[in-house]
Amino acid sequence: MMRRTVGQRVDTMTRSSLPALITLLLVVINMVPLHIPGIARIMPVLPLIAVYHWSVYRPALMPPYVVFAIGLLHDVLSGAPIGVNALVYLTVYGIVESQQRFLVGKSFAVVWLGFGIISLIATIEAWFLVSVLSSVIVEPNAALFQFILNFGFFPLLAWVFLRYQQIFLSSE
Repeated sequence: MMRRTVGQRVDTMTRSSLPALITLLLVVINMVPLHIPGIARIMPVLPLIAVYHWSVYRPALMPPYVVFAIGLLHDVLSGAPIGVNALVYLTVYGIVESQQRFLVGKSFAVVWLGFGIISLIATIEAWFLVSVLSSVIVEPNAALFQFILNFGFFPLLAWVFLRYQQIFLSSE
């Protein structure tokens, strides 16, 4: 049995933590002001795509406590009621975990359709929670458009994440 060097352990730890760090980066990207009126309400929720993807393909790299922390940070940075994104991301994680055997090894179209269904559930959940916690019914058309953008952005981010897996995580 060969002992791993400190450098090998650091390399493995770095590769394993990058999915969570990439998801955190997506939270920050979602917060970049674009100076377009009303755009924040319909922007795709990029971290949601990452949480779904890593929960399907590498759940060990995105454990529930990391998903919760990322959601909480998203709430704080976005000004959303505290806990909304954390709960939505954990819901996505839980649904994916329960359906992982079905999703793993399927064609991209099936995984994308799965994301569509789960993203719709997440969008409705977020809309409902924000409406209840704000005591105001949030415009449902904005939530619908955000869902459409989430669904449309999925293939692009999924391709980037899959390439990352092939290049950096294939040796694990």
